[in-house]
Amino acid sequence: MSEAQPAARTSARDLTAFQKNILVVLAEEARYGLAIKRELEEYYGKEVNHGRLYPNLDDLVNKGLVEKSELDKRTNEYALTDDGFEAVLDDLQWTLEKFVTDDERAELVREIAEA
Repeated sequence: MSEAQPAARTSARDLTAFQKNILVVLAEEARYGLAIKRELEEYYGKEVNHGRLYPNLDDLVNKGLVEKSELDKRTNEYALTDDGFEAVLDDLQWTLEKFVTDDERAELVREIAEA
């Protein structure tokens, strides 16, 4: 008999851009579904359908990047897990490694981080 192998850790590289954006929204604070939807609509400048949001949230929960808890009988709250935080950090690090190619860009990033 062979022993079960632990599940491979999901990184940001395995996610869609939409899923990464959900994680970024949750990196700020835990939120219920409608609050996530509103943040994403503000970012995209258009409506985000429930049929797109909730299956992606469920996928992120199944991947262990988001934790789902019940606020009340009708409302769930979603929070970033430690693995979800690591996925956001991994994606941010990769982006910065590619973007920060000189001192001028490094200063731009510093200004954004300090704002």
